[in-house]
Amino acid sequence: MNTNAAKTALVTGASSGIGKAIAEQLIKDGLSVIVAARRVDRMDDLKAMGAHPIALDVSKEESIAAAVEEIVRTHGGVDVLVNNAGFALYGAVEDMPLDEARYQFDVNLFGPARLTQLLLPHMRERRSGTIVNITSMGGKIYTPLGAWYHASKHALEGWSDCLRLELSPFGIDVVVVEPGIIRTEFGHVLEGPMMKFSGEGAYATMARNVAKATADSYERSGGSPPQVIAEVVSRAVKARRPRTRYVAGHLAGLLIFARKWFGDRLFDRMVLRAAQ
Repeated sequence: MNTNAAKTALVTGASSGIGKAIAEQLIKDGLSVIVAARRVDRMDDLKAMGAHPIALDVSKEESIAAAVEEIVRTHGGVDVLVNNAGFALYGAVEDMPLDEARYQFDVNLFGPARLTQLLLPHMRERRSGTIVNITSMGGKIYTPLGAWYHASKHALEGWSDCLRLELSPFGIDVVVVEPGIIRTEFGHVLEGPMMKFSGEGAYATMARNVAKATADSYERSGGSPPQVIAEVVSRAVKARRPRTRYVAGHLAGLLIFARKWFGDRLFDRMVLRAAQ
Protein backbone atom coordinates (compact mmCIF):
# COMPACT_ATOMS: atom_id res chain seq x y z
CA MET A 1 0.00 0.00 0.00
CA ASN A 2 1.43 3.34 -1.01
CA THR A 3 -0.84 5.77 0.84
CA ASN A 4 -2.24 5.98 4.33
CA ALA A 5 -5.66 6.63 2.81
CA ALA A 6 -5.61 3.10 1.39
CA LYS A 7 -4.69 1.49 4.72
CA THR A 8 -6.99 0.04 7.33
CA ALA A 9 -5.84 0.02 10.96
CA LEU A 10 -7.23 -1.71 14.04
CA VAL A 11 -6.51 -0.18 17.45
CA THR A 12 -7.48 -2.19 20.53
CA GLY A 13 -8.16 -0.65 23.92
CA ALA A 14 -9.33 2.51 22.15
CA SER A 15 -11.93 3.62 24.70
CA SER A 16 -9.47 5.74 26.70
CA GLY A 17 -5.88 6.81 27.26
CA ILE A 18 -3.16 5.73 24.88
CA GLY A 19 -5.48 3.71 22.64
CA LYS A 20 -7.86 6.61 22.07
CA ALA A 21 -4.95 8.97 21.32
CA ILE A 22 -3.48 6.50 18.82
CA ALA A 23 -6.82 6.10 17.07
CA GLU A 24 -7.30 9.87 16.83
CA GLN A 25 -3.82 10.28 15.37
CA LEU A 26 -4.23 7.53 12.78
CA ILE A 27 -7.57 9.02 11.70
CA LYS A 28 -5.81 12.38 11.24
CA ASP A 29 -3.12 10.59 9.25
CA GLY A 30 -5.76 9.46 6.77
CA LEU A 31 -6.12 5.78 7.65
CA SER A 32 -9.43 3.97 7.81
CA VAL A 33 -9.49 3.14 11.53
CA ILE A 34 -11.34 0.38 13.34
CA VAL A 35 -11.46 0.97 17.09
CA ALA A 36 -12.09 -1.84 19.53
CA ALA A 37 -12.81 -2.03 23.25
CA ARG A 38 -15.22 -3.56 25.74
CA ARG A 39 -16.83 -0.16 26.36
CA VAL A 40 -18.13 0.67 22.89
CA ASP A 41 -20.09 3.70 24.10
CA ARG A 42 -16.84 5.35 25.17
CA MET A 43 -15.72 5.42 21.53
CA ASP A 44 -18.61 7.57 20.27
CA ASP A 45 -16.22 10.51 19.81
CA LEU A 46 -13.99 8.37 17.59
CA LYS A 47 -17.03 7.23 15.61
CA ALA A 48 -17.88 10.90 15.04
CA MET A 49 -14.37 11.34 13.62
CA GLY A 50 -14.98 8.54 11.14
CA ALA A 51 -13.78 5.46 13.01
CA HIS A 52 -15.56 2.12 12.90
CA PRO A 53 -16.18 0.95 16.50
CA ILE A 54 -16.51 -2.73 17.41
CA ALA A 55 -16.90 -4.57 20.71
CA LEU A 56 -13.87 -6.58 21.75
CA ASP A 57 -12.81 -8.30 24.96
CA VAL A 58 -9.30 -9.61 24.25
CA SER A 59 -9.55 -12.06 27.16
CA LYS A 60 -12.35 -14.02 25.46
CA GLU A 61 -11.82 -16.25 22.42
CA GLU A 62 -15.41 -15.86 21.22
CA SER A 63 -15.18 -12.06 21.36
CA ILE A 64 -11.94 -12.07 19.38
CA ALA A 65 -13.39 -14.42 16.75
CA ALA A 66 -16.54 -12.31 16.38
CA ALA A 67 -14.52 -9.10 16.05
CA VAL A 68 -12.26 -10.59 13.38
CA GLU A 69 -15.28 -11.93 11.49
CA GLU A 70 -16.77 -8.43 11.43
CA ILE A 71 -13.46 -6.87 10.36
CA VAL A 72 -13.03 -9.33 7.50
CA ARG A 73 -16.64 -8.83 6.42
CA THR A 74 -16.52 -5.02 6.47
CA HIS A 75 -12.89 -4.30 5.56
CA GLY A 76 -11.39 -7.52 4.23
CA GLY A 77 -8.71 -7.44 6.93
CA VAL A 78 -6.29 -4.85 8.26
CA ASP A 79 -2.97 -3.45 7.17
CA VAL A 80 -2.01 -2.05 10.57
CA LEU A 81 -2.69 -3.79 13.88
CA VAL A 82 -2.05 -1.86 17.10
CA ASN A 83 -2.23 -4.23 20.08
CA ASN A 84 -2.76 -1.68 22.81
CA ALA A 85 -5.33 -3.26 25.15
CA GLY A 86 -3.80 -4.15 28.50
CA PHE A 87 -3.78 -3.45 32.23
CA ALA A 88 -1.58 -3.72 35.29
CA LEU A 89 -2.23 -6.23 38.07
CA TYR A 90 -0.17 -5.53 41.19
CA GLY A 91 0.13 -7.55 44.39
CA ALA A 92 2.68 -9.82 46.04
CA VAL A 93 3.40 -13.12 44.30
CA GLU A 94 2.54 -14.95 47.52
CA ASP A 95 -0.84 -13.23 47.76
CA MET A 96 -1.98 -13.25 44.15
CA PRO A 97 -4.52 -15.95 43.15
CA LEU A 98 -3.27 -17.71 40.03
CA ASP A 99 -6.61 -17.20 38.31
CA GLU A 100 -5.95 -13.46 38.54
CA ALA A 101 -2.43 -13.95 37.19
CA ARG A 102 -3.77 -15.99 34.27
CA TYR A 103 -6.24 -13.22 33.47
CA GLN A 104 -3.34 -10.74 33.40
CA PHE A 105 -1.67 -12.90 30.76
CA ASP A 106 -4.93 -13.41 28.86
CA VAL A 107 -5.31 -9.65 28.41
CA ASN A 108 -1.68 -8.61 28.00
CA LEU A 109 -0.30 -11.55 25.98
CA PHE A 110 -2.66 -14.28 24.82
CA GLY A 111 -5.38 -11.89 23.64
CA PRO A 112 -3.04 -9.90 21.38
CA ALA A 113 -1.47 -13.16 20.24
CA ARG A 114 -4.80 -14.67 19.20
CA LEU A 115 -5.92 -11.49 17.47
CA THR A 116 -2.64 -11.40 15.57
CA GLN A 117 -2.99 -15.03 14.52
CA LEU A 118 -6.42 -14.43 13.03
CA LEU A 119 -5.48 -11.23 11.20
CA LEU A 120 -2.15 -12.39 9.78
CA PRO A 121 -3.46 -14.29 6.72
CA HIS A 122 -4.62 -11.02 5.10
CA MET A 123 -1.23 -9.39 5.72
CA ARG A 124 0.66 -12.40 4.38
CA GLU A 125 -1.46 -12.46 1.23
CA ARG A 126 -0.73 -8.77 0.66
CA ARG A 127 2.91 -9.30 1.69
CA SER A 128 2.79 -6.11 3.70
CA GLY A 129 1.60 -4.81 7.04
CA THR A 130 2.63 -3.37 10.36
CA ILE A 131 1.96 -4.85 13.79
CA VAL A 132 2.58 -2.47 16.69
CA ASN A 133 2.65 -4.00 20.15
CA ILE A 134 2.34 -1.52 23.01
CA THR A 135 4.36 -3.02 25.83
CA SER A 136 5.80 -0.74 28.52
CA MET A 137 9.07 0.29 30.08
CA GLY A 138 7.80 -2.42 32.45
CA GLY A 139 8.81 -4.93 29.79
CA LYS A 140 12.44 -3.99 30.43
CA ILE A 141 12.45 -3.04 34.11
CA TYR A 142 10.69 -4.32 37.24
CA THR A 143 9.15 -3.05 40.46
CA PRO A 144 8.11 -4.76 43.71
CA LEU A 145 4.60 -6.25 43.73
CA GLY A 146 4.41 -6.07 39.94
CA ALA A 147 5.60 -9.60 39.15
CA TRP A 148 2.67 -10.70 37.01
CA TYR A 149 2.37 -7.39 35.17
CA HIS A 150 6.08 -7.24 34.39
CA ALA A 151 6.13 -10.92 33.45
CA SER A 152 3.33 -10.34 30.93
CA LYS A 153 5.10 -7.35 29.40
CA HIS A 154 8.48 -9.14 29.31
CA ALA A 155 6.68 -12.00 27.57
CA LEU A 156 5.08 -9.67 25.02
CA GLU A 157 8.52 -8.25 24.23
CA GLY A 158 10.03 -11.68 23.59
CA TRP A 159 6.98 -12.81 21.64
CA SER A 160 7.24 -9.71 19.46
CA ASP A 161 10.91 -10.36 18.70
CA CYS A 162 10.20 -13.91 17.54
CA LEU A 163 7.20 -12.76 15.52
CA ARG A 164 9.35 -10.13 13.80
CA LEU A 165 11.72 -12.82 12.54
CA GLU A 166 8.92 -15.11 11.40
CA LEU A 167 7.15 -12.37 9.44
CA SER A 168 10.22 -10.79 7.88
CA PRO A 169 10.00 -12.92 4.69
CA PHE A 170 6.44 -11.68 4.15
CA GLY A 171 7.23 -7.96 4.31
CA ILE A 172 5.38 -7.49 7.61
CA ASP A 173 6.96 -5.23 10.23
CA VAL A 174 6.64 -5.90 13.96
CA VAL A 175 7.24 -2.88 16.18
CA VAL A 176 7.43 -2.64 19.96
CA VAL A 177 6.55 0.64 21.69
CA GLU A 178 7.67 1.00 25.33
CA PRO A 179 5.79 3.84 27.07
CA GLY A 180 6.98 5.36 30.32
CA ILE A 181 4.71 7.17 32.76
CA ILE A 182 1.72 8.39 30.77
CA ARG A 183 -1.24 10.43 31.97
CA THR A 184 -3.85 7.65 31.97
CA GLU A 185 -5.88 5.65 34.50
CA PHE A 186 -2.86 3.37 35.10
CA GLY A 187 -2.00 4.59 38.61
CA HIS A 188 -5.56 4.34 39.90
CA VAL A 189 -6.15 0.94 38.30
CA LEU A 190 -2.91 -0.36 39.81
CA GLU A 191 -3.66 0.60 43.41
CA GLY A 192 -7.03 -1.10 43.85
CA PRO A 193 -6.04 -4.74 43.27
CA MET A 194 -2.70 -4.25 45.02
CA MET A 195 -4.37 -3.11 48.22
CA LYS A 196 -7.05 -5.77 47.86
CA PHE A 197 -4.57 -8.63 47.67
CA SER A 198 -1.61 -7.27 49.67
CA GLY A 199 -2.98 -4.37 51.71
CA GLU A 200 -2.91 -6.52 54.83
CA GLY A 201 -0.45 -9.11 56.06
CA ALA A 202 3.27 -9.55 55.40
CA TYR A 203 3.43 -7.19 52.41
CA ALA A 204 1.11 -4.43 53.68
CA THR A 205 3.84 -1.89 54.35
CA MET A 206 5.39 -2.46 50.94
CA ALA A 207 1.98 -2.17 49.26
CA ARG A 208 1.24 1.15 50.96
CA ASN A 209 4.67 2.49 50.02
CA VAL A 210 4.40 1.38 46.40
CA ALA A 211 0.96 3.00 46.17
CA LYS A 212 2.32 6.22 47.64
CA ALA A 213 5.40 6.20 45.40
CA THR A 214 3.21 5.68 42.34
CA ALA A 215 0.85 8.50 43.33
CA ASP A 216 3.77 10.81 44.11
CA SER A 217 5.37 10.07 40.75
CA TYR A 218 2.19 10.97 38.88
CA GLU A 219 1.65 14.04 41.07
CA ARG A 220 5.19 15.35 40.57
CA SER A 221 5.44 14.85 36.83
CA GLY A 222 1.88 14.30 35.73
CA GLY A 223 3.39 11.89 33.23
CA SER A 224 3.60 12.48 29.51
CA PRO A 225 0.38 13.02 27.53
CA PRO A 226 -0.89 9.97 25.60
CA GLN A 227 -0.31 11.92 22.38
CA VAL A 228 3.43 11.26 22.82
CA ILE A 229 2.82 7.57 22.21
CA ALA A 230 0.32 8.27 19.44
CA GLU A 231 2.94 10.26 17.56
CA VAL A 232 5.47 7.44 17.93
CA VAL A 233 2.98 4.94 16.52
CA SER A 234 2.21 7.33 13.67
CA ARG A 235 5.91 7.57 12.78
CA ALA A 236 6.29 3.80 12.89
CA VAL A 237 3.29 3.25 10.63
CA LYS A 238 4.52 5.84 8.11
CA ALA A 239 8.13 4.63 8.08
CA ARG A 240 9.34 2.60 5.13
CA ARG A 241 11.54 0.67 7.55
CA PRO A 242 10.40 1.31 11.13
CA ARG A 243 12.62 0.71 14.12
CA THR A 244 12.08 -2.52 16.02
CA ARG A 245 11.59 -0.55 19.28
CA TYR A 246 10.54 2.93 20.30
CA VAL A 247 10.94 4.24 23.84
CA ALA A 248 8.81 7.25 24.74
CA GLY A 249 7.23 8.95 27.71
CA HIS A 250 8.32 10.21 31.12
CA LEU A 251 11.21 8.25 32.71
CA ALA A 252 11.14 5.44 30.15
CA GLY A 253 14.54 6.07 28.61
CA LEU A 254 16.19 6.85 31.95
CA LEU A 255 14.91 3.77 33.80
CA ILE A 256 15.57 1.36 30.93
CA PHE A 257 19.11 2.78 30.66
CA ALA A 258 19.68 2.41 34.42
CA ARG A 259 18.43 -1.17 34.44
CA LYS A 260 20.62 -2.15 31.49
CA TRP A 261 23.88 -0.43 32.38
CA PHE A 262 23.97 -0.19 36.19
CA GLY A 263 23.08 -3.82 36.85
CA ASP A 264 20.49 -5.62 38.92
CA ARG A 265 21.79 -4.88 42.40
CA LEU A 266 21.94 -1.14 41.95
CA PHE A 267 18.55 -1.10 40.26
CA ASP A 268 17.16 -3.25 43.10
CA ARG A 269 18.31 -0.72 45.66
CA MET A 270 16.86 2.14 43.66
CA VAL A 271 13.35 0.71 43.37
CA LEU A 272 13.29 -0.78 46.88
CA ARG A 273 14.12 2.59 48.38
CA ALA A 274 10.66 3.77 47.36
CA ALA A 275 8.96 0.66 48.74
CA GLN A 276 10.46 0.37 52.21
